[in-house]
Amino acid sequence: MDNSLLINLSFLIKNPTGLATYASNLYPRLQSLNPTLLTSQPIADFDLIKTPANITADHGTKGHLRRLLWTQFKLPGIYNRHHANLLFAPIPEAPLFSKCRYVTMAHDLIPLRFGRRFSRLKLYFQFYVPRVLWQAEHILCNSESTANEIMTYFDLPAFKITPTPLAYDAQNFRSLNIPTKNYFLYIGRHDAHKNVHGLIAAFAEFAKQSDHWEYELHIAGPQDDRYTNNLRMQVLELGAGLGQRIKFLDYVPYEDLPKLINQAIALVFPSFWEGFGLPALEAMACGTPVIASNVSALPEVTGDAAILIDPHKPMSIAAAMTRLVHEHYLRSELSRAGLERAKLFSWDKTARQTIEVLARYL
Repeated sequence: MDNSLLINLSFLIKNPTGLATYASNLYPRLQSLNPTLLTSQPIADFDLIKTPANITADHGTKGHLRRLLWTQFKLPGIYNRHHANLLFAPIPEAPLFSKCRYVTMAHDLIPLRFGRRFSRLKLYFQFYVPRVLWQAEHILCNSESTANEIMTYFDLPAFKITPTPLAYDAQNFRSLNIPTKNYFLYIGRHDAHKNVHGLIAAFAEFAKQSDHWEYELHIAGPQDDRYTNNLRMQVLELGAGLGQRIKFLDYVPYEDLPKLINQAIALVFPSFWEGFGLPALEAMACGTPVIASNVSALPEVTGDAAILIDPHKPMSIAAAMTRLVHEHYLRSELSRAGLERAKLFSWDKTARQTIEVLARYL
């Protein structure tokens, strides 16, 4: 039997966020399986099959639609011509109703929890993703929380699912031993479930205290016309000079993130739901204290190395910020605990777990 493995990287984008970060850190560690990569990116040291360049999120909704059509109607032919025995899909996209055998990765079901009723993304998760997961030989997922979600939502058996937690780039995210500056930091998209509006409200409460006038909130992440303008309007409506103290940084290049994280008083990550929560782990790896939500996968990631807050209560977030400003011992303790906690996660470990599953089906 041919044991040729294809890895579908057709979704990789120029400015990677969570999904692309996962795939980009994983595939170089799967070389022992001699895979062929499906991608439009120039990648050395691998056999490549070139995919169309216009089927990624860089090309908006049309890019996504083109990729789904390519996956259904072009990928099976590539699979057959290459005499492949298995496809690995790092996101839950695969050919349906074909003879392609595949293992896929499920990251979260957030659009089902928070998506608008008739949004394209919610429909994608309601009708396409379940069929991809049901048809898969096996499903990897990024946390126990996500495993429980997909079992509950889609009535999938536990034996078909293997949690493989994500990790961080230890060469990039590390303590730089540089002075802390006077800002709290958020990293991520501006989608409603990320609760950036709750964070802004919390910072406004924190800033009301007379001895907090010099502190700032920096919001790093790609701006989005659907959400960012409303967040800016919220800042203006809150007044009290917050427009000068809440800074929207837009997308921060990967190589610039470590310094930005290291100099923050804390990373504040008050999301209503996360499949994993990479920014929290990357902050812990830098020795930066973390304030994170007490729901979904975030407690799995942070353990006892963060202040956990109720994301629905801005005062809970504000109180945590106040503690970190005034309790220097707590900041030192969280920094130490975060560095130790981060050592439990590595891409090599994620890759080993992934290889064990893929080898089982090759």
